[in-house]
Amino acid sequence: MSRKYFGTDGIRGRVGHYPITPDFMLKLGWAAGMAFRKQGKCRILIGKDTRISGYMFESALEAGLSAAGADVMLLGPMPTPAIAYLTRTFHAEAGIVISASHNPHHDNGIKFFSGQGTKLPDDVELMIEELLDAPMTVVESEQLGKVSRINDAAGRYIEFCKSSVPTSTDFAGLKIVLDCAHGAAYKVAPAVFQELGAEVSVLSAQPNGLNINADCGSTHIENLQAEVVARHADLGIAFDGDADRVLMVDHTGAVVDGDELLFIIARDLQARSKLQGGVVGTLMSNLGLELALKELDIPFVRANVGDRYVIAELLERGWQLGGENSGHLVCFQHVTTGDAIVAALQVLLAIRRRGQSLAEARQGLRKCPQVLVNVRFAGGIDPLKHPDVQAASDSVTERMAGRGRVLLRKSGTEPLVRVMVEGEDETQVRAYANELAEIVSRVCA
Repeated sequence: MSRKYFGTDGIRGRVGHYPITPDFMLKLGWAAGMAFRKQGKCRILIGKDTRISGYMFESALEAGLSAAGADVMLLGPMPTPAIAYLTRTFHAEAGIVISASHNPHHDNGIKFFSGQGTKLPDDVELMIEELLDAPMTVVESEQLGKVSRINDAAGRYIEFCKSSVPTSTDFAGLKIVLDCAHGAAYKVAPAVFQELGAEVSVLSAQPNGLNINADCGSTHIENLQAEVVARHADLGIAFDGDADRVLMVDHTGAVVDGDELLFIIARDLQARSKLQGGVVGTLMSNLGLELALKELDIPFVRANVGDRYVIAELLERGWQLGGENSGHLVCFQHVTTGDAIVAALQVLLAIRRRGQSLAEARQGLRKCPQVLVNVRFAGGIDPLKHPDVQAASDSVTERMAGRGRVLLRKSGTEPLVRVMVEGEDETQVRAYANELAEIVSRVCA
């Protein structure tokens, strides 16, 4: 069944524009409460990032859940993966994240986790959607849900992150710059790396509700690059607003993306006979990652873009490591979802074990030039099904003669068509990408 509200990563949009409105969130809280209460009394956790609208939507969800008879536990500003972890440890029926991830402050969204800390099963999402179209009711007063706050949530999550590395781990002598994107990791991330012995400098950790992801974090990494070089640091780590994705910067100021981080972790796990199965990437993963893993005899498969599809592929195959070049990295041996802090710790462990700098560790992967052009469209006709677009894509694929690939896809979170071309020659790849983008743009006009 097609979904009316849920996209590939929950429900997301601009604040004040339906469905990202207080009245919808009230109804969503009620619908979720009714769905999870079907097995009796239930407990649901709510966490959020640092955008100003989070307070408004937290209150609306809290009221809706209580009206349905669900108990609510409030976490406050916490990374998305922390909410997945705490949902499990508190044996809650579900966790709710109020966040629009890497988007600006004027966007917001809702993500759900199951009681196991994983994405919701399709049937539960569909049940919530059905309830959203039903009349809202309120349970009897004695059955209303109670609300409490978890005051030690940050400390619990910090200790969990530290537990993902051996107790003997000591990053003494390692000079790190962290960019917290004025987001959900602004308190916990510096604490984790400092408590493990690293010398930590912190950027963008003064959230004011409006500056989340603003010219900082993993989507605007230029300040971190400059600071790493200026401070003569060993490396830099950039999170997005809800800390489920991570990118790094080596000591020269060069960006190390999710594909390279995934390779570094995979190679280390294999060397220690800890790699279970292979690695799951996505349709956007660089061809160089596939080739580098092949040289190590590590199996590699591609899932659709989106961490939920990476996770689904990992579960189906019984593998433990996967991710996206955007920095969503899933280390199933430690977590149930993408966790930026835990993934960063695994990279630091890997380079420490090899006695290498981050710049040296990344050399095992030779990336192929990959050009991505985003084309905005207003809806209506599906540009990917237009014969002119399909013909142009086939033409470029034929001209690349097996030495590259073309990927056209619609974003799951924004009204964009993503045009990606990858191959051996960057000039040629860029020309092909622009050629396709022009045709897609003309069709969308």
